[in-house]
Formats: sequence, structure tokens, C-alpha cells
Amino acid sequence: MALQFSFIIPVYNRPDEVQELLESFMELEGKKEFEIVIVEDGSTLPSKSIVEAFNDTLHVSYYFKENSGPGDSRNYGMRKAKGNYFIILDSDCILPPQYLTEVKRSLNEDYVDCFGGPDAAHHSFTNLQKAVNFSMTSFLTTGGIRGGKKHLDTFQPRSFNMGLSKKAFEASGGFGRIHPGEDPDLSIRLWDLGYRTKLISKVFVYHKRRISWQTFYKQVNKFGLVRPILNKWHPSTKKITYWFPTCFSLGLIASIVLLGLDIKWPIFLYVLYFLMAFVLGFISEKNVKVALLVIPAIIIQFFGYGIGFLKSTIVVFICKRAPEVYFPKLFFEAP
Repeated sequence: MALQFSFIIPVYNRPDEVQELLESFMELEGKKEFEIVIVEDGSTLPSKSIVEAFNDTLHVSYYFKENSGPGDSRNYGMRKAKGNYFIILDSDCILPPQYLTEVKRSLNEDYVDCFGGPDAAHHSFTNLQKAVNFSMTSFLTTGGIRGGKKHLDTFQPRSFNMGLSKKAFEASGGFGRIHPGEDPDLSIRLWDLGYRTKLISKVFVYHKRRISWQTFYKQVNKFGLVRPILNKWHPSTKKITYWFPTCFSLGLIASIVLLGLDIKWPIFLYVLYFLMAFVLGFISEKNVKVALLVIPAIIIQFFGYGIGFLKSTIVVFICKRAPEVYFPKLFFEAP
């Protein structure tokens, strides 16, 4: 079966991001034999005029709908799309020229109905964006899963850079109402249906997160809140490693307290860890400022995720409260 690709891109109040992303489509290798579906999720700053400027050069469709969240907007776009294989992107991504070439090569060699790719930092990104990208993708923090680890038995693609066949979409029903967490939830349900997923390490995007320390904390805190909910929904996917950010954070607090009691060796272990992060950040970005920012990025990532994970675990597993009731902001209303 010949693959016909449709790119699905939900957007909410980000016309400038749509402009950059569509410009990167113009630079893709080969013929522009693909469809782009832009789904405006109830934005007050619409991208319609931006999209229309590319009508003569790209096969792009634009749809406006009431706000119902990114998961439902992706489902909406996939229902409207004409292709038989969907590639889902966030609007804050930029594609490298070889992107689609690498997708085709990998699927021709080893076809799967769902794949994911890593994210990377573009040279034009700010120092803060580069530091956050390192923290989110480094082996020191996430085991390299987001950053391009090559061999994973059960890879959970993320929806900022994710491929999904029409067949798998129709069988699974697509994304659920939870956000974030709708992408690992979909991956797990696909496994239960017998579909394979895989990471294609060469199919990366430049993920241009609009980020500040405050928004980064909120983002990773939501990731932490979501994971115990997914563990409850899908008990077989529980891992002890999900506790690492919580343990790391509590250990750092304890080591500072112990330092006041003149017990120094615990804090030395953290100093060594942060020194390793600084060195690897410098090797990665060749920039001292970025390497220094890596340290607070890691601390914020671990504390945000760790606190969220601990809170949600207590609510969901100990207090046995319904997550939809206790964490309503993690769920979008069904349209």
C-alpha cells in the first residue's frame, strides 16, 4: 500500500508559529506530495491569513472549531484528512529538510502503525530554550528517551512529533480527553490492540518551546500529575523509575538539611551530578551560559514533575479520589 501522508497540526493563538512551521515545509526534500491540515482550536488570534498565503505552494487545509483541547483537535484533523498515514506536529515545531525522507525510509524498512521522533534545539533558539531542551532530552534526566535513544522495547511517541496510520486511528479512536498525557495513553491502548510503535531517531523536529521558568515548571508539574493517572488506567505500565524525580527532589532537600548538621557527603553527590550536567551541557551546546542554565532547568524539571507525581499518587492511589474531579484542569470536556 502506498503511503499518503497528511500532517495534522492543532494550533491555539500561535499564528507566528504557523508561519515558521509552514516555511519549513517549503524546504522539505523532494516533491511536496503531502497534505497539511491546520486545525484552529477556538483561537482568538487566528492563523487563517497565514495559511492562505501558502495556498499556491502547499496543499494545506484550514479548519476552525470551538476550543476542545489538542487531543480532540488532532482527532478532528485526522477525520478531515485525505491521507492514509498521519503525522502529528505541535505548532511550535520546525522541520529539518530531510524529515519526510527519513520517515519514508524508516517505514519502508520496518513498517509500524505508530512512530515517534525526538526533539532538538535549533541554533536560533534562546539560551533558555536550549537549556530546557537539554534537560528534557538528556540521558542524565530522562534516560535519553525524548532525545533519541535508539533501542526501546516499548516507546511511547509524543504528539509534538508522532506518526499514526489511519487504520490505527480508526481502531483506537485516537486521543482521549486528558491533557497532557493523551499521547502515552494512546500508545498504550495501541499496544493493547496489537499495534507496534517505534522511535525513529533521525526523524527529529526543532521544538521551539515558548518557555519561561514559570511556564516550564507548570508544564512538567502537569506531566507529573498525569503519570499516576495513566498508571491507574494502565497498571501494567507502572515503573519504579517514575519515582526518580520525586526521590531526587526529596533527597536534595534532605542533603541541604544534613549539610546544616555538618553531614556533607550527600550534598557532594548532588554537586557531582550537577557538575556532570554542566559539562555535558557545554559539550552539547558549546556555550557556557547554556551549560549554566542547564542546572536550574534540571532542578525545576525534577521538582515540578516530582511534586506533581507525589501529589497525584496520594490523591489517586491513597485517597482514591476520581482524577477528573480532583484535577479538572487536566481534562477537556467532550465536544
